[in-house]
Amino acid sequence: MTTDARTDLYPTRGAAEITTPRQDPVIWSAPGAPGPVAVKDLQSFERDGFLTVDQLITPDEVAVLHTELDRLIADPAVRADERSVIEPKSQKVRSVFEVHRISEVFARLVSDERVVGRARQILGSDVYVHQSRINVKPGFGASGFYWHSDFETWHAEDGLPNMRAVSVSIALTENHDTNGGLMIMPGSHKSFLGCAGGTPKDNYKQSLKMQDAGTPSDEALTKMADRHGIKLFTGRAGSATWFDCNCMHGSGDNITPYPRSNVFIVFNSVENAAGEPFAAPARRPEFIGARDFTAVK
Repeated sequence: MTTDARTDLYPTRGAAEITTPRQDPVIWSAPGAPGPVAVKDLQSFERDGFLTVDQLITPDEVAVLHTELDRLIADPAVRADERSVIEPKSQKVRSVFEVHRISEVFARLVSDERVVGRARQILGSDVYVHQSRINVKPGFGASGFYWHSDFETWHAEDGLPNMRAVSVSIALTENHDTNGGLMIMPGSHKSFLGCAGGTPKDNYKQSLKMQDAGTPSDEALTKMADRHGIKLFTGRAGSATWFDCNCMHGSGDNITPYPRSNVFIVFNSVENAAGEPFAAPARRPEFIGARDFTAVK
């Protein structure tokens, strides 16, 4: 197994599940540091692990982004690219990774101060894009994403040492309470659940379609849900949800006629650069876990 000399603060993928109290801050910036997030919202993020913005981008901007999403998933070259994930049943495009490198439209979104400014404020430093993707989740049977902590995967398989990353999911279609919306257990980011079992070689090829390694047990999830509850996020196109990298979250299948399309951007602190995996045989490809740590300008 590939590791480096750094201290592993969050053991996972061992013989048994193990819970570790969070060793890192949630809000890394100094109190009173300037930024677009109000103090009360930072306090809410620290407590719950998430922050919602009812209209991060305008309807006109949504229209441009949605048109670009449609263009990308209709492009045969994009579909054939290894960065695209195909639904096993419908054979429709499920996700396209590294979308900020494929598309100038999404690249501009990443560097938009409304987006990156919040990441800098929460993480207290310059940031780079650890991962980006569009999730299409078409209607009539698109499969969901099982419960997981992103940090568990990014720590185990990408070598992120600390919980100093934040994700934003921006809705490009309306997120109803019926079409497979994001669910988070509020407060679950305060403890780390190390999962049982090893990491298979090239695990990413399976996990992008249906996660297995790095998934909590039913017993652990039940205890967490009983303790924290479950929050389902809905909102119109243009709304956004920011959430801490260690939030326990997932989403259900979409069996409605209405697609749920989102752009998903992971910002990581430049002071928390990925190293060698803590619990995997080898690094994942760079389109899933970036190794270019250039700060977003």
